[in-house]
Amino acid sequence: MARLRSPRRVELRLITPQNYRYWAFVALALGLFISVADLGSVMVALPTISSYFETDLPTTQWVLIGYTLTVSVLLLPMGRLADIVGRKLVYVIGTLVVVVSGIAAGMAPDIGFLIAAKVVQGAGAAMTQGTSMAMLVASFPAEERGKALGLQMSIVGSGGVAGPALGGLIVGGLGWQWVFFAASIGALVAVLAAIIVIDSSRAGRAAARGIKFDWLGAALSTGALVAFLQGMTWAPAIGYGSPIIVSAFLAFAGLLAAFVYQELRSPFPMMDVRLFQRRLFSMGVLASFLNFLGMSSVRFLMPFYLQAVLGLSPTQIGLVIVPGAVCMMITGPLSGRFSDRFGWRWFTMGGMLTSTTGLIILATLRTDSPLALAMAGMILQSMGVGIFNAPNNSSILSAVEQSKYGVITGFLNLVRNSGNLCSVAMGTAIVTGTMGALGYAPTLAAVSAGGGEGVLTAFTTGLRFAYSSMAVIVFMGAIASAFKGARVNTPPLTPNPPANRAAAKQPSQSADPAAPSTPPLRR
Repeated sequence: MARLRSPRRVELRLITPQNYRYWAFVALALGLFISVADLGSVMVALPTISSYFETDLPTTQWVLIGYTLTVSVLLLPMGRLADIVGRKLVYVIGTLVVVVSGIAAGMAPDIGFLIAAKVVQGAGAAMTQGTSMAMLVASFPAEERGKALGLQMSIVGSGGVAGPALGGLIVGGLGWQWVFFAASIGALVAVLAAIIVIDSSRAGRAAARGIKFDWLGAALSTGALVAFLQGMTWAPAIGYGSPIIVSAFLAFAGLLAAFVYQELRSPFPMMDVRLFQRRLFSMGVLASFLNFLGMSSVRFLMPFYLQAVLGLSPTQIGLVIVPGAVCMMITGPLSGRFSDRFGWRWFTMGGMLTSTTGLIILATLRTDSPLALAMAGMILQSMGVGIFNAPNNSSILSAVEQSKYGVITGFLNLVRNSGNLCSVAMGTAIVTGTMGALGYAPTLAAVSAGGGEGVLTAFTTGLRFAYSSMAVIVFMGAIASAFKGARVNTPPLTPNPPANRAAAKQPSQSADPAAPSTPPLRR
């Protein structure tokens, strides 16, 4: 009788030290794809949800706003927590929170319950977003870091393309509830894959005993981000000079100063702000923020132009946007792979200059411009983002000890979210301000409502001003990329605390490996 093979033996034969990084990528890519696609699906479902609960669209939009704000303010604390207690543990718990809260959202009896469920889901997503990226990068050797980040970008791009399409099919065939149920089922598959595949010893073990969580730093960073993000969210509606908005920004400045002071004096800082002393890190972060600052306004404002000015239907707009997303999916992995071989600088600078070119083209749009001109600008801008992101993130992480990957990848996601939000707010303010200066209602609602030729001309004029401004901003990011320096060693920025000096003398996962190593798999 033939001997039965145990599942454990089959698993060990499939997942070896040599191919572990690819299995890890697949397991983590499942969760990332579901997360990105879910966001696009929910955006498509919002009008149906609004009709179902008989609420206005601004109220219904808090399903997304509450989720996004929660993710943003918790990214840093959750990233740091993952570095302390173990990244796989935090990722698994966060994904389970996403699963349960998604089921609750699909069963919501009213809009308030749905918003609350998405806020809870945002907390779970904050536990997975930065942690996933940290585990992925830690699974690849240092000389393949750009390759890993490029592959991750391809998953983000594919999820961004698939999400709205899947959402439309699900809402039309099964109802809006199944947008949340389907995402929960996908997340459950992703967490099972992570439990089976991810090796805790390579993903990032728990820190040595004696490391404490910086609760005060977490509270200060959360308060500062709440004040900043709320201010940027409400400013376009009630004005930047409103006492509420001014108070929010003053609170942000005060809390940010207190956070920096706390992190400089804490023996266990949540995020070591001394990292900004490293030019490679600080210039890379600045370039990343400027990149996203110039990106999201294109995605937000172009549908208004395509539909109201050029007369395209929503379906046609979706098809027009797809080529740019596909280009981003292709250029991301290629740029990441080549940057591992040839260095980051030319790819980060080249990506931002490509984006600048796309924005300059978009800044020439008029009411009678051909669709091909708009498509060329969007494609170049998307290509530039794809070329830039993976090499830039790789350069930033090369300046950071691996033991801090969790909090730093959370910080990079925070930079992205903040840049996106500021971009939409700035672009909207420039366009509506121009419309008001030309004597028309300073609101995008006038454009959506099918305003006359004068409104569309004023809107297009504001669009040109907005994209010209964004082109200047992204060009400044290219300059920052040029001056961020070359590869650096990453010695500890602060002395080891007494409880960990002995442990620091031993080889550990906190060092950023210069060459690939393949420790035995342990789960």
